[in-house]
Parts: sequence; C-alpha cells; structure tokens
Amino acid sequence: MKNPQIAIYPGSFDPITLGHLDIMTRASKIFDRLIVGIGINLEKIAMFTPEERMEHIRLATAHLPNIEIRTFSGLAVNFVRECGANIMIRGVRPITDIPAELTMMMANRRLANDVETLFMIADGELAHVSSFLIKQIANLASDEEFTKFLPEAVIPLVRQKIREYGNSKMTK
Repeated sequence: MKNPQIAIYPGSFDPITLGHLDIMTRASKIFDRLIVGIGINLEKIAMFTPEERMEHIRLATAHLPNIEIRTFSGLAVNFVRECGANIMIRGVRPITDIPAELTMMMANRRLANDVETLFMIADGELAHVSSFLIKQIANLASDEEFTKFLPEAVIPLVRQKIREYGNSKMTK
C-alpha cells in the first residue's frame, strides 16, 4: 500500500536554488516525509555530480528534519512508486513552466494513474530563478547578489566549480 504521507520532489537541482528550497521547505510542512529525488540524465551535461548535488541539498535543508535525499535514473513516476509513495511534487514558475509541466503530468498519469502530481508555485520573488539563470550569471554576480538566488551554504561550492571548469562549460 502507498503511503500518502510521503511525497517525492524530483528534479535535477543543478544547482539547488532558493526556488527549489522554498518548495522543499513548504512541502516538508505538509507531508510527514519528503524525499528529494535527484534525477540522473546521462544525456544532459550537469554542472555538478549527483553526489555533489546531494551534498548541496543536505547543506541547504539541514534545518528540515523530515527530508531524505536520493538519486534515481529513469522515469520519475517509477521512482515515486519505488519510494512507496503516490504523490509527486513539481515546482513551477508561473510564466515559463506550466505548459510543459501539464504535458508531463498528463503523460505521467497515463504511465502511472496511481501517482498524483501536485504543483507548487515558487514564492513570487523566486518565480524567475532557475538553475540555467544561475549558470548564466555565475561569473557576474557577487556573493551578496547570489544570496538572492542560491542558499548561502551552496555559494562557495558554486564559486569553486566556476573556478574549476569556467562558465562556458556550465551553460551548455
């Protein structure tokens, strides 16, 4: 039997942003347990390894005791089922994400009609924040400016990655 008190929040989180953290914080108040699933897509060039992303999320969510972080590959609905859950949380930005997320929700419903997708809209001040935006402004933003987009604990780790790889590799 599926546990309705467990929700799964899948994503790439490359890197985790304040928008992601907002959704995690709010979802962790609604559900007894929130499993954050870091999707591994071998066709996508990631800025951070899955292990680095796990550590970043651990650092950013240390104040949230009911969050568990796992990695997965394949379909998110299958991951939800593997976790013994039937609720998938999707964070959406009102202007950019809704059409694609609705299409994905309908496909997921066909694949797994026992999994419900709940959309959570990021806080209004964070609605424009994306991992892609972070990668675009990485070389330009000061640490103070970055605090408007990233959890503070993650900023030095993003800076280190920029120094290691350069911005050109991160925006591809």
